[in-house]
Amino acid sequence: MNYEEQRKRLVEYLISIGYLKSDSVIEAMLKVPRHIFVPEEYRAFAYEDRPLPIGFDQTISAPHMVALMCEHLDLKQDHKVLEVGAGSGYHACVIGCIVKDGIVIAVERIKKLAERAKENIKKASLCRNVKIVVGDGTKGYEKEAPYDRILVTAGAPSIPKPLVEQLKVGGKMLIPVGESKYSQELLLVIKVEKDRIEKKNLGDVAFVPLVGEYGWRE
Repeated sequence: MNYEEQRKRLVEYLISIGYLKSDSVIEAMLKVPRHIFVPEEYRAFAYEDRPLPIGFDQTISAPHMVALMCEHLDLKQDHKVLEVGAGSGYHACVIGCIVKDGIVIAVERIKKLAERAKENIKKASLCRNVKIVVGDGTKGYEKEAPYDRILVTAGAPSIPKPLVEQLKVGGKMLIPVGESKYSQELLLVIKVEKDRIEKKNLGDVAFVPLVGEYGWRE
């Protein structure tokens, strides 16, 4: 079975278990070749629904988690999105295919991973609206703020204040938050007013720790 067939089968599975619902997210996940974003030694498992190592103690999220987060973000075609934790670049590329007329800024603190993410995106020949930036993602990326949506793909001890400040009023943020470094609750944060947010718990998750000034210490 070739990669395209495997990808189609994975998407059909995610639809059948209720993680994939909207046409735009389904189309993006059918389009983006996950195997390109996975290290060569793990490519045989690229279309299995599980996280995989990408080096530097980081992982590429399981496809069902990418689907779940994209669905809950309620992404529109012209949105400006901040992703904290670019990793391999896969999730940013999926979002880039959804926000076709918008832009995705993906911040990665590990320089070598950021360089690899740029290479992966180039190889995929998609999502030209994705910009990979090296930096401390817990501080957001002030230069392009404010954002319609913010996505955090690592577990934080609390919601970083700069991310709330850089979110538009009416904007949404998804972030795993927990007192433990390796287990969190996935929170949907809605900025209802300049100084007020509402939070909804979407359930238990397990992400790698969010390291930075407003996250965990190394």
